[in-house]
Amino acid sequence: MKEEQHKVELPFYASNNLIIVTVSINDNYPVNFLVDTGVRANILFSKNLGDAMGLTYSRQLNLVGADGAASLVAFVSATNHMDLGPVEGLFQNLLVLEKDFLELETVIGVPVYGIIGYEFFKNNPVKIDYDKGIISFYETEALKWKPLFYKKIPISIENHKPYITARVKQQAGPVLDAKLLVDTGANHGLLLNKETSDQITLPELFIETELGQSLGGELFGFVGRVKDLNISGYHLQNVLTSYPEETPFSFVIEESGRQGSLGSEVLGRMKLIFDYPRNRMLIQRGDKYYAPFEYDMSGLSVKKVPNDENRIYVGQVRVNSPASEVGIIEFDEILSINKIPIFIWELSDIIKLFRSEEGKEIELEIRRYEGLDLEKYEDLVFRIILKKQI
Repeated sequence: MKEEQHKVELPFYASNNLIIVTVSINDNYPVNFLVDTGVRANILFSKNLGDAMGLTYSRQLNLVGADGAASLVAFVSATNHMDLGPVEGLFQNLLVLEKDFLELETVIGVPVYGIIGYEFFKNNPVKIDYDKGIISFYETEALKWKPLFYKKIPISIENHKPYITARVKQQAGPVLDAKLLVDTGANHGLLLNKETSDQITLPELFIETELGQSLGGELFGFVGRVKDLNISGYHLQNVLTSYPEETPFSFVIEESGRQGSLGSEVLGRMKLIFDYPRNRMLIQRGDKYYAPFEYDMSGLSVKKVPNDENRIYVGQVRVNSPASEVGIIEFDEILSINKIPIFIWELSDIIKLFRSEEGKEIELEIRRYEGLDLEKYEDLVFRIILKKQI
């Protein structure tokens, strides 16, 4: 903290419970960073941006992407100053990617240029209040006692990442006492890696879909539900659960001993305090604790064209979904939703609309291009009825 005090508060922007803050590196213009407890290092997504900021690099690294095949190049930049307003990081290392492989703007809807990881937060208790959109940084010796109405959960810090144990009651299969990575930078609820345990079973009702973006490419797998997720006595029912396909990268997960991870769809229903110095996490119910877990009912995965005006397109159409049944296809551009022009919409609001209410009718005005020729297109109107598939 820049000034000596008990705590300081930092507002953040939340997109589907992903935490975004503005960061100035070495007194450059501030840019958006994602707060990600599932990552050790601070990461800058583009060497072009790093060069423009005047960063210096000490060495080059060759990384393997999450698909086990893609070769990624990154550069290490040491001793940087990261300014978040009332909080600053001194002598911070940055891992600078040669290219922006993640393109988070396409799925979050706002430009994101990097990740703040464990290295930034490890020395101070940090409270995340999703309801108020505030991160509170406490002095290192603060919070010696457990705050009222919070439950204490032991966390283990392994390879600079936080893990807890939670009990998972599956719909088909035994009850799991699962070791889970606490991952504020993941937009799922619960994720279970089937390859880590023969006790992890898919529910009878599931869908096959794209699960998200990671270093090395898109991740695919299945989405279903578990009956109950018990986090230190807090019970969440019918939690949406992702089951990624096994990849050549899966051995890293298996070696960690974990069975999966908790993402923002679960964590965003809580008030959280990460107290790394004392190896504990403190949790309390948030305002959205009892909200049902709803999955997309349209069959559309929508994405934003990066670094452009607010243009939204269809990234994927699920088979046998309402969208596929009316004829919407991949790469259709959405011009309006319920006659409201697309530039009015935030990507996160579109996602919420598609999860909102079974039986709701939604009108989409679509522009369909002929191949790569942007001068040749046809404008179409489709009406879809939202329908639960899981």
